[in-house]
Amino acid sequence: MHFSTANFAFTSSITAAILPLPSRNLACFRISHRKFHRSFVSGSMLEFMACRRNLRVSANSGYRESSNASTASDVPFPRDYSDLLDQARKATEAALRDNKQLMEIEFPTAGLESVPGDSEGGIEMTESMQLIRQFCDCSIDPLKATRTRVFFPEANEVKFARNTAFEGASFKLDYLTKPSFFEDFGFVEKVKMADRVKPEDELFLVAYPYFNVNEMLVVEELYKEAVVNTTRKLIIFNGELDRIRSGYYPPFFYPKLAALAKTLFPMMETVYYIHNFKGQKGGVLFRCYPGPWKVLRKVRNKFVCLHQQQDMPSLKEVALNILPAT
Repeated sequence: MHFSTANFAFTSSITAAILPLPSRNLACFRISHRKFHRSFVSGSMLEFMACRRNLRVSANSGYRESSNASTASDVPFPRDYSDLLDQARKATEAALRDNKQLMEIEFPTAGLESVPGDSEGGIEMTESMQLIRQFCDCSIDPLKATRTRVFFPEANEVKFARNTAFEGASFKLDYLTKPSFFEDFGFVEKVKMADRVKPEDELFLVAYPYFNVNEMLVVEELYKEAVVNTTRKLIIFNGELDRIRSGYYPPFFYPKLAALAKTLFPMMETVYYIHNFKGQKGGVLFRCYPGPWKVLRKVRNKFVCLHQQQDMPSLKEVALNILPAT
């Protein structure tokens, strides 16, 4: 199988499909498990969700060759989610041209200036699902849709996707884990990636693999077994990888997960990233590949750059050193 940026082109002159969000008259029911797993239908608390804002992708968001380092460094903070998706698309295109194989896209879904926890976890995941579908529609050539495999955290999430955001889509939908008999205690059964991947697959997009600690371990397996030494690409979409970077999971209890910061993450390019810091000296860490990492602050309804550098700073460094000093 041959794969390149040329034969897996992001859409150029193709008009981006606008994904209609569910009607406001349609009630979307979702299970909310605050322990270690999600479930599509079980004896847990049902969460009623009214359908959300209509996030649209620009109709003529085609591939453009004009992105260079100087232009990328001037990319402003997005005005809305349409702007964000267009920036993320261009950043991904640039990374593909540079032959990046493992990429990360991370941004808040409860509002461009929100932080993790501002919205309930189930709602955030559903928002991510909608945005992933729109990202795929505006970025991936429809002729390549059947060669794109979108991995969701677990099997029941795939069912939910097929009935909502990805209804009627040609993308291959798959899962990283599946429920086990001991699901209520946080145990899930890992899926062997060699059994899921098909020879014709060219791009893997992994959706929000953060709810169960096993999910990112399976992503590492996917990368090692199906991406390394091939021409395939893998994008992790809203994986909340900062939890691993910051040591949220103690290495003593989660040695394999903590090890990803030294084994998997150095292979990864963060192509699009937004992380907000609240407070009197708040701000935002922003990056749009191939531009630098920038620390911004909103002043009189405009974002100004306080600091920039080539390598990703730690969230601790931004919060304790960069923002307080400006």
